[in-house]
Amino acid sequence: MSYRAPVSEMVFTLAHVSGIPGDAVSVEDAEAVLTEAGRLANAVIAPLNRSGDRHGSTLSGAAVTTPPGWREAYRAFTEGGWNGLAADPDFGGQGLPHTLSAAATEMWNGANLAFGLCPLLTAGGIEALSAHGSDDLKARYLDKLISGAWTATMNLTEPQAGSDLSALRTRAEPVGDGTYRITGAKIFITYGEHDLTDNILHLVLARLKDAPAGTRGISLFLVPKVLPDGSRNDLRCSGIEHKLGIHASPTCSMAFGDEGGAIGWLVGEENRGLACMFTMMNAARLGVGLQGVGVAEAATQRALAYAQERRQGRAPGDAQASPIAAHADVQRMLLTMKAYTAAARGICYLTAAALDAAHGEEGQAAADRASLLTPVAKAFSTDIANEVTSLGVQVHGGMGFVEETGAAQLMRDARILGIYEGTNGIQAIDLTSRKLPLNGGATVRAQIAAMRKVAEGLLKNADPAFGHMAARLRAGIESLDRATSHQRAALASNRPEAALAGATPYLRLFGLAQGAACLAKAALAASAALKAGETDPAHRARIALARFFAENLLPAASGLEQAVTEGGAFADEAALALAH
Repeated sequence: MSYRAPVSEMVFTLAHVSGIPGDAVSVEDAEAVLTEAGRLANAVIAPLNRSGDRHGSTLSGAAVTTPPGWREAYRAFTEGGWNGLAADPDFGGQGLPHTLSAAATEMWNGANLAFGLCPLLTAGGIEALSAHGSDDLKARYLDKLISGAWTATMNLTEPQAGSDLSALRTRAEPVGDGTYRITGAKIFITYGEHDLTDNILHLVLARLKDAPAGTRGISLFLVPKVLPDGSRNDLRCSGIEHKLGIHASPTCSMAFGDEGGAIGWLVGEENRGLACMFTMMNAARLGVGLQGVGVAEAATQRALAYAQERRQGRAPGDAQASPIAAHADVQRMLLTMKAYTAAARGICYLTAAALDAAHGEEGQAAADRASLLTPVAKAFSTDIANEVTSLGVQVHGGMGFVEETGAAQLMRDARILGIYEGTNGIQAIDLTSRKLPLNGGATVRAQIAAMRKVAEGLLKNADPAFGHMAARLRAGIESLDRATSHQRAALASNRPEAALAGATPYLRLFGLAQGAACLAKAALAASAALKAGETDPAHRARIALARFFAENLLPAASGLEQAVTEGGAFADEAALALAH
């Protein structure tokens, strides 16, 4: 089965969970845009997923060739204006809300994760250049990125400097004419070289000669593959990786300055490059979360279709072999897949909505909310992508373990999502150490209060179909509240090791509670629609899914709370335990 963009669920989530800026686009217009995006995703991008995985991208000399059909699909993507959906209209973008762009991003990556990576990195480049580039750089390059005529990359990682950017060695030397000479090597550069466009704009972290040590001495440079005069810059792809998954996406090693130095331009201020790069990384982190939602959706669709067709054993009451979807344990797996996917979608769209709100009356408060939610969106969504795709293989049984069904590819592709753009452990550290203290804790308290308001709505609008949803949601939120207090107290008492030991279970707890609240909002809206006389069966399905999540997945919150508040003692004995 090929991927089908779940437009109706996306629109429902936008309308009733995250919201869409009312002055920007109506729900009807959003549905029209996403329906068109879905056609492209379904008919053009998704059919290349399996063939792209088998063929992969290839390297000849320093040239990378993408799989057959890739260039035509990319051309259709850019000619449709999809690359600049939320970008500045002054530079050729459409200026649509981030929430709408988020839904489209989910589609591209659900259809074909390896393909969706290219525009995702370009979107981050657009954000960084828009926020920190000089007027000259914007005038020269921004419209090309927004149109998709050129693409962008993010060059952070080096062989000795992965997550620890303070160890990077790439050098930049001012020439005296406003340009810099860049020398060094980078690895794991997604779409660092390809044949989709004539030019690639590399955003490169490097050090100036007398820069301060550590991350305070990092600067950001725009280093194009092709210079403004049409000549080739002094940079090349020195190799591509042979990977577990995303075979069609070229993951490149890049060499800068073989012949004296690649020419680059400073983005932002000298020695302030990390702040500039974080603009790009934060955009990419939400994008990677949406990749997780997309691949989880694809795995769920594939597993459900297989389970409805495959007959094995007899379910209670059946006289002959039943579809395996009729067996309770398979139903549990399928519901887990579907519920996690819907919860992660709600969290990611909620994060995008906060970015939209940051440009309105809420301003900084919404920007802080987006900052708080971003590590949760990235880590929770990609963690569940790994779990959902693994369950997808399990639903397929032995057929899931062979490549024929495509279930294995989705699991292989998903594995990178919790690693790149900051490992999920780093996201947990960021959430605990940087995001919980925002505004003295007021930001996280406001988010927990918003979750409580949803739980109150369940109690006020009682529906027998809700089951124990209200009680389970309240219990999960209280677990999150107590765990939050513990983490903040540990930080305040100068015991960072105690807070960091519980950071990962804390993020999972946050994701479960926030995801349950998102699904409960959807259930409330569905219940109201049914009471108003609507007969769409999808409404009952939304209520049932929210109830399943609350009664079967959310109870893990109490155990996660204990891991946060009581489990940190392992840090004291970790070295001893690991040594033997």
